[in-house]
Amino acid sequence: MDAVPPQQPAPAAVHRNGRGRTAADEAYARLREDIVKGRLMPNQRLVEVDLTVALGVGRTAVRTVLARLEQEGLVVHEPNRGARVRMVTEAEALEITQARGALEALAAREAALHATPEEVAFLRETLTQMSACLRAGDLLAYSDGNARMHAKIIEASRHQTATRLIAGLKAQMVRFQYRTVLVPGRSARSLVEHTRIVDAIETADPDAAEAAMRHHLSHVADTLREMTSPRASPTDLVHF
Repeated sequence: MDAVPPQQPAPAAVHRNGRGRTAADEAYARLREDIVKGRLMPNQRLVEVDLTVALGVGRTAVRTVLARLEQEGLVVHEPNRGARVRMVTEAEALEITQARGALEALAAREAALHATPEEVAFLRETLTQMSACLRAGDLLAYSDGNARMHAKIIEASRHQTATRLIAGLKAQMVRFQYRTVLVPGRSARSLVEHTRIVDAIETADPDAAEAAMRHHLSHVADTLREMTSPRASPTDLVHF
C-alpha cells in the first residue's frame, strides 16, 4: 500500500472557527459592519497594512475582503491610490431609494401572503411603540421602531432575493442614514402610512399591502429630493 502523505495544515487565511466561518469571512463581516454602521466614513482610505493589524488577517485575506466589498458597492479601488469607502452621491441616493421602494413593495406583498400571527402581532406592537415615541417627541426612538418594522416586513416576506438586494442597497446609504433630526412633519405622516401597510398585511391583502408600501416609499423619495435640494438643512434624516 502506498504511504499516505501527512496532511498539511490549512493556511491561516482559510482557518475556520467553530461556526464554520473562515478568518477572511470574519474579517469581511467586521469591516462591512464598520462601514454600514458609519464607523468608517465615506471617502475614508482603507490601507491594507493597517487592515491586516485591525482585522488580524494577512494581506491576501484583506484583498479578498476589499474585493467582496467592492462588488457590493461599499468600497471603491482606484489604481495607484488604493481602496476607500465609497461615497454615494445625492443622485445615487435617490436612485437607491427608488429601487428599494420597488423591492420593499414586493416584500410587503409577499408578507401579506406569508406573515405569521406572531409577526403581525410584532408589527402591531411596533406601531404602538412608534405612536408613543411620536407623542413623546422622541424622534430617534421613533426612527428605530421604523427600522424594526421594515426589517420584520422583509423577514415575513420569505423572499430571499428581495431580502438580499434590499440589504445591499441599505448598506450603501450610510451617509444619509446617520443624520440627527427627522424632517419636520414627516413622522406623523409616516405613522399613518405604516398603519395602512400593517392593516393590509394583517388582512392578507397583497394588492393593498404592495400599494401602501409603494405609496409610503414614494413619499420617502420625495422627502429625499427635498432634503438634497440647495435649501435643505444639513441635519435632516431620511428614514424608511
